[in-house]
Amino acid sequence: MNVEVMREYLPLYWRALLLTLKVGWIGVLLAFLFGLICAVTIHLGIPVLRRLFKIYIELFRNTPLLVQLFFMYFALPKIGIRISPEVCGSLGLGLLGGAYMAETFRSGLEGIPAIQEESAASLGMNRLQIFCYVILPQTISVSIPGILANVIFLLKETSVFSVISLMDLMFTAKDLIGMYAKTIECLTLLVIFYLIMLLPVSILGSWLERRVRYAEFGD
Repeated sequence: MNVEVMREYLPLYWRALLLTLKVGWIGVLLAFLFGLICAVTIHLGIPVLRRLFKIYIELFRNTPLLVQLFFMYFALPKIGIRISPEVCGSLGLGLLGGAYMAETFRSGLEGIPAIQEESAASLGMNRLQIFCYVILPQTISVSIPGILANVIFLLKETSVFSVISLMDLMFTAKDLIGMYAKTIECLTLLVIFYLIMLLPVSILGSWLERRVRYAEFGD
């Protein structure tokens, strides 16, 4: 393994890491938003939207991200809709993650006892207040393990962005291997930079889970 070669490639990997983080975290935020909207709509039983969101969840949970990206990046331009690789990556990740987040939030909502709403209503709170101040905070707290698992899953899924010519970590590694045939060095850097991206999230997730558990049970 040539350390000098790895040092030479570092700026390229740092640039790719920043792009991967940017696109990935925008996708995660979109996933959180889409998932919460879907879960609340289904939980409230809004007739037409409930059915549409269920179709969306099943569609995106049962098709690979790679296929979804191919469709958005290569098929949509055929009908006049063109989007950049960055937008395609973030939107694809957001739609995929939203389907998974929706199920996480739905299970969290269903885990809140009905007595919570009844007690809040007896105190004179309206439905919006009950949801914002009683139901939503508890739902997010209960859902934290699932949310964090989904975040790590989505950030790892950024590895397929190279198929739409987004110069992320995987694209950079494959490009350098193709040009200079420094396979071991390039793949070692790839592993290191994915650890740099994902390990802090994993550590933070473990800490948050412990904090939530302590807040609920006191040990």
